[in-house]
Amino acid sequence: METVSSPSLTDDFREVMSGVCTPVAVVTTMDGDRPHGTTVSAFASLSLEPPMVLAALDRRSELLALVRARGRFGLNVLASGQQALATRFARKGADKFQGVPWRTEHGLPRLPGVAGWLACRVHQLVSGGDHVIALGLVDAAQRLAVSPLTYHARGFGTHLPVTGERC
Repeated sequence: METVSSPSLTDDFREVMSGVCTPVAVVTTMDGDRPHGTTVSAFASLSLEPPMVLAALDRRSELLALVRARGRFGLNVLASGQQALATRFARKGADKFQGVPWRTEHGLPRLPGVAGWLACRVHQLVSGGDHVIALGLVDAAQRLAVSPLTYHARGFGTHLPVTGERC
């Protein structure tokens, strides 16, 4: 059953979601020897046993078609100060990697200096409105001790602890 939202509800929903602070990542995969990637802010940890994440990809995206065909994707959690990468990979087009340093790790494109890196195998693709949610089984993970890039109120920033204490 398809549901159509009113323009008012869509605008109200967009406004509410702009107030939610989200992490920013670039999802990557390979097409032969050519890297592909796109910026996402809808991703999260899903499970510890087994280690799993989810990432939402626009159902019309070329990257989704490649992830579906390849069955693997990388999740590059961007670091504070990497907003130019976030903007670059958010645009349409196939030349997003032109002039961008990267290396292959676990057969997937990895960007340097990211706050976190995950190499994933597609476990399942789930339809979710105008997006498809890729559930990924994590094969490799690495974190750098840098602050993550976040998106909030239509602008980039980073997270700072309120008290300096850790949970």
